[in-house]
Amino acid sequence: MRRLLLVAVMCGAASVAQAADMPDLPFLRGSVTEGLSASTVNWQGFYVGGHGAYGTSNMNFTGSTRTVAARLLDGTEMEGIQRISEWPILGKVSVHGHGFGGFAGFNSQWSDVVVGLELNYTHGKFGGSQTDSMSRFFTLPSGYTDGVTYEGTARINITDMGTLRVRGGYAYGSFLPYMFAGIALGQADIIRTARVFGTQVNPLAAPGFQNVPFDISATDAQYSHLIYGYSFGLGTEVMLISNLFLRAEWEYVRFSSSIDTSINTVRAGLGYKF
Repeated sequence: MRRLLLVAVMCGAASVAQAADMPDLPFLRGSVTEGLSASTVNWQGFYVGGHGAYGTSNMNFTGSTRTVAARLLDGTEMEGIQRISEWPILGKVSVHGHGFGGFAGFNSQWSDVVVGLELNYTHGKFGGSQTDSMSRFFTLPSGYTDGVTYEGTARINITDMGTLRVRGGYAYGSFLPYMFAGIALGQADIIRTARVFGTQVNPLAAPGFQNVPFDISATDAQYSHLIYGYSFGLGTEVMLISNLFLRAEWEYVRFSSSIDTSINTVRAGLGYKF
């Protein structure tokens, strides 16, 4: 009986010693993920990259040549009576465009929450143009019957645009879906032309002034003009290997200028996190 008790004590002591020598494994504490984040990717730090963009420019040219026409016709009887510069010409136009560019930013990460600040730049061809006209006949107090056509042409060409964004995302595994918003700056050529032409007829006027044709025009051109606005959008990044990541996103940019313009783009990019 004493021998059996001695053997039992020795076996128990050996088991306790073996358990003490084993590493403190997570599964021995009852949970695989205890003390660990669901994300295994570190997004903290600086990053840079490049992208390609394809999108649609939406322009509202309505009334964009009004001030040009008003200056052109200032002091004339036909403008004072008929308000030709306010005739409803031009409208909305959508044009596809494309570009390429780069981005650089910094991420701060708390567990799976990622917040960052980013500079984003795109060079490309965005914008469009439209020409429209309206004709009317009317009689002025001076006795002249006028046949007048008001023609307007407006164009905006945006070659460069950049945004300063604040963004926030939630890391899940190798993926980082995010949203962003910020301010936008752009460089654009904006050209607006107003042309008014027609004929004034007054049989009672002095000879040589009974039938008077006219054709006048004026242009307001702004080249490399700074425009500004705001942007917002969403996207996702996926970490590949060696801190290399892919990006896909959608961005909406709205610019404030003499021609109301917004640009929707989809983008694909490749970046590197330091």
